[in-house]
Amino acid sequence: MRAHLLFRDQDFDPAQPLPAHADELFLDLGLTPLFDAMAGDDKIIRDTAQRVVLNGLFERHAILYRQDILRDALANRAAVREVYALAVAAIEREHKNYFGFISRSPGVVLHRSVDVMAMFVDMLGRLRRLADRHASRFRSEGFVTFFAMLARELDDRYFTELRDHLVRLKFRAGTLISAEMGDGLKGQDYVLRQPNLGQGGWLSGLIGRNPPAYSFTLHPRDEAGARALSELNDRGINLVANAVAQANDHVLSFFRMLRAEMGFYVGCLALADSLTAREQNVCFPEPLPIAQRVYRFNGLYDVSLALSKPEPVIGNDGDLTGKGVVVITGANQGGKSTFLRSVGLAQMMMQAGMFVGAGSFAANLCGGLHTHYKREEDTSMTSGKFDEELARMSSLIDRLDQNALVLFNESFQSTNEREGSAIARELVLAFQAHRIKVVFVTHLYDLAHGLHERGDPTMAFLRAERSADGTRSFRVVPGEPLSTSFGQDLYRQIFSDTQKPEPVA
Repeated sequence: MRAHLLFRDQDFDPAQPLPAHADELFLDLGLTPLFDAMAGDDKIIRDTAQRVVLNGLFERHAILYRQDILRDALANRAAVREVYALAVAAIEREHKNYFGFISRSPGVVLHRSVDVMAMFVDMLGRLRRLADRHASRFRSEGFVTFFAMLARELDDRYFTELRDHLVRLKFRAGTLISAEMGDGLKGQDYVLRQPNLGQGGWLSGLIGRNPPAYSFTLHPRDEAGARALSELNDRGINLVANAVAQANDHVLSFFRMLRAEMGFYVGCLALADSLTAREQNVCFPEPLPIAQRVYRFNGLYDVSLALSKPEPVIGNDGDLTGKGVVVITGANQGGKSTFLRSVGLAQMMMQAGMFVGAGSFAANLCGGLHTHYKREEDTSMTSGKFDEELARMSSLIDRLDQNALVLFNESFQSTNEREGSAIARELVLAFQAHRIKVVFVTHLYDLAHGLHERGDPTMAFLRAERSADGTRSFRVVPGEPLSTSFGQDLYRQIFSDTQKPEPVA
């Protein structure tokens, strides 16, 4: 049995490693509030969500497949949470049955495996009944296929046959085992046999002619004989014990996969509830082919920031279609870094098959998301700040694929303006030549002005909005680079209002 709720034709790999630069993405894009909202205290949902979101999809059809399933989940929240809770309960009950289980004796293994399988039969029956109740309300290909699989493989005949086998495996009438005589009069080729049943009942046994049989009786205190007989029994049931244990592992792996895959959608439901409670819009994005250069958005906001603040955050509108390089300049504390994070989060969530934080959003897929943000000084003093920036950039370049998206936030400002601008300019032009999309927040006027003077139609220039009196709207709008970041606004904000001279008495 396969759930196939994250991929159309393959299972989710819960051991899939995170990208090599996952720590940088967590830090630069502020991912912790996102996963906190999705998972809460559920470690399984958190682990699955991180692996799904950070290892994004690169095929449009795969993203649309997952989006349709998520739409179904949002429309049938109670049923989705019920399936997830059932999978969790099945795994926890199996774990409790296993607790303290040490012996590898075939008899003990068989007894434990039969008990666990009986529990699994009950849980599978509940899953089938749940599917019967809710299947008609789901429309996505993923859920329709999933419920059809349950109806097909968990039919009444399956449960009847399985319960009959479990009753037989209790061996309440003893075991019937055959063997052949081997070298040294030792037994070999032990085989568990199915007993002959339904031969006329007890009356036939009394008046009929039974085949000859030979038997012996152990003395109650014959411990050695009891051990020998137990060993003979274990040889006979060994294959059956292994078969039932493997069947248990198969059903357990199904429930574990169901818990992981359904857990991702349960996490998405929790995230949607958190954003809705904060009066923030969410929408399903339009993923476009990777070769295009499209970026259209309305009300795009930083999801992690929205989850960290009680009041709604401000979104941005824009259309950057046809642009491979976007340079963002403007006033300090004007919302540039927040907008950059919103770009990264939206791209990452879209390629995970999720909704995004916006009123509407459309973008081409990218061949990997990377960040290069400024860092604090190296406290270990093993290298200077500029050396550290160059080392991270070298590592980033080694990971780049064509059509990747790179987000820069005030990079190369740890050196002088001329040198930092020259390095950044060469990188931007090289990335552009290799079809790598760049969004660059910078205070380097020489960099921004020099790129603007090129008059390249594939470059866009945005600026943090600032009114004449110095107030910020925290939006970014189209605008050419200015030679000032308006640091005097911050100076007045910090000092003018707090250090006014006291009036003379």
